[in-house]
Amino acid sequence: MRKPFRERLEEGTVLFDGGMGTMLYTKGIYINTCFDELNITAPHLVRQVHDEYLRAGADAIETNTFGASSYKLEPFGLAQKLHEINLRGAQIAREAAGDDVYVAGAIGPLGVPIEPIGRVGFDEARADFAKRVRALREGGVDLIILETFLYLSELEQAILAVRDECDLPVIAQVVIRNGETLAVGTPISDAVARINGFYPDMVGFNCAVGPKEMLDALETAVALTSRPISLMPNAGEPRRVEGRTIYLGSPEYFAEFSKRFVQTGARIIGGCCGTTPEHIKAMRRAIAALEPAPRHQIQVRELQAQAPPEITPYSPQDKSRLSCRLADHKYVTLCELVSPKGVDAERVLKQARQLAHHGVDAINIPDGPRASSRMSALALAILIQRNVNIEVLLHYTCRDRNVIGMQSDLLGAWALGIRNILAVTGDPPKLGNYPDATAVYDVDAIGLTNLLWRLNHGLDIARNPIGEPTGFLVGVGANPGAINLEEELRRLEYKIEAGAEFIITQPVFDLRIFETFLRRIEPIRVPVLSGIWPLVSLRNAEFLNHEVPGASVPDDVMEKMRAAKSKEEALAVGTAVAQQMVRHVRPHTQGIQIAVPFGRVDMVLEVLDGVL
Repeated sequence: MRKPFRERLEEGTVLFDGGMGTMLYTKGIYINTCFDELNITAPHLVRQVHDEYLRAGADAIETNTFGASSYKLEPFGLAQKLHEINLRGAQIAREAAGDDVYVAGAIGPLGVPIEPIGRVGFDEARADFAKRVRALREGGVDLIILETFLYLSELEQAILAVRDECDLPVIAQVVIRNGETLAVGTPISDAVARINGFYPDMVGFNCAVGPKEMLDALETAVALTSRPISLMPNAGEPRRVEGRTIYLGSPEYFAEFSKRFVQTGARIIGGCCGTTPEHIKAMRRAIAALEPAPRHQIQVRELQAQAPPEITPYSPQDKSRLSCRLADHKYVTLCELVSPKGVDAERVLKQARQLAHHGVDAINIPDGPRASSRMSALALAILIQRNVNIEVLLHYTCRDRNVIGMQSDLLGAWALGIRNILAVTGDPPKLGNYPDATAVYDVDAIGLTNLLWRLNHGLDIARNPIGEPTGFLVGVGANPGAINLEEELRRLEYKIEAGAEFIITQPVFDLRIFETFLRRIEPIRVPVLSGIWPLVSLRNAEFLNHEVPGASVPDDVMEKMRAAKSKEEALAVGTAVAQQMVRHVRPHTQGIQIAVPFGRVDMVLEVLDGVL
């Protein structure tokens, strides 16, 4: 009969099992399958893996539930089966383990970024973790193992969820890059200090690296925490051989490092990706005669996580000319130019020169508007700033890049002189000319605004110092005519809380809707720039009304465009409508952002007559 897990740790090293996914793969389950679903569709395979690790000598086995969050199950259409999958995973392991072997309920990250970068809030994250904990506990697990976490903020929510639901012991494991830093770059000393503050029962590292780097990390960690430490390395670095992923770390190699782990102070050891029952059997033999390193020999220094170095952010007056004008409450005019579909940007540069000559404050560059494939907005922005004496407001979307690429782009943009960013989520690919393209959306405009705020304070996405901060002026979009205005306003508030400094609205055609919107956002107190879109024809108006997300042309304007008898008359009507909008919104806003339809700079300058 097994003792409570905490008591068992006092007696010596606990040996966990190895890779579940590795073994299922060898049994013919392909890598793009939902391994967690096998708990209900092929429980005999999961049981076989447990039995093999038990025969190898494991003291504890993990449930086959690492990826059983609603977010990871959703792409397989399995989110509604979260409870069943986790429950059956625990029951299968419990039945295999019997009375003598421990069962750890395995919980991995959600699979989506959480706040402040991601769209999933802390409460939502904790609730999802709690559902998994409840099912695992119901299935009879002895402890919870939180493993392969990249971000400490997500790990904290997982620990809080466990504490909310039960008093089971908790192992909290993160992914390291090497013996000095986590995978996201946080120093191990800082990470251990922060994890100590979350109060898990045990701390540790798993996945990503082999035994050597794990030992290096252990040597750092043992001096920083009095909690038992767990190590579960991969079977070395993965290699691609004839289309297959192969781990080259042999069982004998693992066995040698197992002894070093225990002698250095690890209380829990096991394996992760690429490890098999043969690895666990070798580890069992290696540590059988070893006594764990006595804890009294380790001088523990419980550290507080080091605060990031003091950074003085750029003041609004120092960020850019556009930022300075907004901070000084001056009226600003922006004009939107679209990137060319090819490599020749000379026409756009000519248009930018015309607008700059007439006193426009900045050029707006959309980032793949309506999911179209065009010259990079960042490249065009740099070309304009280098060849025309005018600043650029670069739209930046979340559609095409993951958060790593986004951070790289933004750091590069700052280094190349871009100072103004409009953070937008981005139109989905189905609206564009490549509807089958993959959309990334690691984050949305709220998360992107948070990322920009961090860069402006000298921190990267994982809160690691980057040295000199960026100083972007950060704007966001808003749709006064949104079908669900309450949701639009809620998201706008989140954007402002995340660090947005001004708002650009979707094109304004209905003044009553716009005035209602302005009243609702009055407490926000950031500059508002109204979007203006001069209509060039009835077809253009119909296109905006029916096919451009967020745009809505009222019936009276549509009637005016229908009444136009010629192209020239339609242009005159469109110009007059735009001029009327500019006159009406000017007293209530701090500027306008006006589109340049089909490159008609002459039309835009006529609309702006009296404003510039």
